Amino acid sequence: MMTDQILLFSALSVAAYLLGSVPFGLIFTKISGRGDIRGIGSGNIGATNVLRTGSRKLAGLTLIFDAGKGAVAVAVASHFAGSQMAAVAGLLVVAGHCFPIWLKFVGGKGVATSLAVFATLDLRLGGLFVLVWLVTAWLSRFSSLAALCAVLAVTTGSFFLLDDGVTQIIILLLSALVWTRHHANIGRLLNGTETKIGVK
Repeated sequence: MMTDQILLFSALSVAAYLLGSVPFGLIFTKISGRGDIRGIGSGNIGATNVLRTGSRKLAGLTLIFDAGKGAVAVAVASHFAGSQMAAVAGLLVVAGHCFPIWLKFVGGKGVATSLAVFATLDLRLGGLFVLVWLVTAWLSRFSSLAALCAVLAVTTGSFFLLDDGVTQIIILLLSALVWTRHHANIGRLLNGTETKIGVK
């Protein structure tokens, strides 16, 4: 039985990482004839940078699919192995997005995927993320700042809303990953050169 569990956990972990590694933003922009998204704007493969191509449709598709892979990874892991494995899968699917094997481990920042992971783990965490993101984005016009505040709020909220210490720690690690991926944005925010929402 223990061997079966180890095999199941290993399979779910690898599947979550590989699913996270699928670069939908890059795929959609190339298929649409808009070139390599990594050569546009910030060079990021996420929805915010895809929006800089001028296509809201492509940005929307990227957002939906990047979020979708987070939701799928968590839901499948939860179904087959329970809530703690779901949290592990959530961390790994975001890690896959940030460090995709298909792109030599240079990927996105994991915001949309993290949102879906949080919401699938607990809908209240997803709601908190969206609320904080929207308010911060509206007040500051900085997508990066909104994302940073949102993951910080979810991390804090998880210690009040959840009673599973393992899941709380994994959420903390996931949030730390997202913050780390925004190190360049943090630098630009501090020196006043960060690009605002709607500016290519």
